[in-house]
Amino acid sequence: MNNLTMSEKAKPLLDAVVKHIRDNCDPALEEYERLGANRAERWGYGEGQLEILEGLKNKAKEAGLWNFFLPNAETGEGLSNLDYAFIAAELGKNPLASQSMNCSAPDTGNMEVLERVGTPEQKEQWLKPLLAGEIRSAFAMTEPDVASSDARNVGTRAVLENGEWVINGEKYYISGAGDPRCKIMITMVKTSPDAEPFRQQSQILVPIDTPGVEIVGPMCVFGHDDAPHGHMQIRFKDVRVPESNMLWGEGRGFEISQLRLGPGRIHHCMRSIGAAEKALDLMIARGLSREAFGKKIIDLGKNMETISRSRIEIEACRLMVLKAAKAMDVLGNKEARVWVSMVKAMVPEKACKIIDDAMQVHGATGVSQWSPLSGMYTKQRTLRLADGPDEVHHAVVARAEVKDFRNSNDRQAAMADATNRGSRMFDGP
Repeated sequence: MNNLTMSEKAKPLLDAVVKHIRDNCDPALEEYERLGANRAERWGYGEGQLEILEGLKNKAKEAGLWNFFLPNAETGEGLSNLDYAFIAAELGKNPLASQSMNCSAPDTGNMEVLERVGTPEQKEQWLKPLLAGEIRSAFAMTEPDVASSDARNVGTRAVLENGEWVINGEKYYISGAGDPRCKIMITMVKTSPDAEPFRQQSQILVPIDTPGVEIVGPMCVFGHDDAPHGHMQIRFKDVRVPESNMLWGEGRGFEISQLRLGPGRIHHCMRSIGAAEKALDLMIARGLSREAFGKKIIDLGKNMETISRSRIEIEACRLMVLKAAKAMDVLGNKEARVWVSMVKAMVPEKACKIIDDAMQVHGATGVSQWSPLSGMYTKQRTLRLADGPDEVHHAVVARAEVKDFRNSNDRQAAMADATNRGSRMFDGP
């Protein structure tokens, strides 16, 4: 558990990823964003944008940098979660990096689910084009009328009628559903309301162009619609899909979630490290390039201490993410749940603070469209909800800690001894 060294076989891949981002993604980003700034169709791409993306994807494929997010899978590089943690931190430094190597959420989680539990027919129809980077996908779970942090509350209903699942309900913040390339949604539904609580839910494949699927519009985050990716509000009105679109069997929705929510969501934390690194670089560059009150901004107030604290927090977060990744490799996703919750609670919060400090050093520009920091902050702040609210993750960690204390005679004995010694001191000799 404490050996957090990257494997020798993965180091050349990491070097190649760094080179691809530096030589291809970084030079392309400014032009890609310029072409999309004044596009005619809000929920589409500007002329030339997709060509830039396809060019980057082709370069990544030629370099063998494709689908390596799948841990221990024949369809990927067979990387451990620990190895991928090192790589994902680099992906977080450029918004084009993940997509150029087909390692973007929510496709990564959806591909992992399909690779693990999809039928041969489901894999042929949906996994194959996803692995090829030909289409994109979404995961539809969160609902506006219930507390979705408890997935047992999911109310969207699916009823089996004449060999078809008929789906009715409403979802929101369905990330990626605004992209015109999004063709398929894995949708969390309630199929068995009379079953035990964790057997009521199922996950069903719903093509986004199925009659009855109504994309109402985007949900904004701090006023931004994140087009063309989007976080959409979607209504399902008598949506009919074949019975064969069920994933893994009725009532297995929670089991499927365990497959994707460990590795899939820790990927966000890995990329958050890269985002925090980028924010720190921007903070230092700005501090060195501007002067006020006769000094470089970097030398004003406590800015040097802020830089120090940012580096310390980044390295602490990095070690925690690596430990969580190693726990998944060694213990399995279920047993590593506490470690995963630790980093989900810790990393986005720390990344938000580092980005916020970087914005402060930038002054007004830091919160403007002239800087990437406001968009970076928006994404990190959203993770504190999108990956489950912080409170849920802290509850998981705290329950495990209390349970461990209760089961540990040594810990209880040590605490009793310390308490007794303290009482003797206050009561006098």
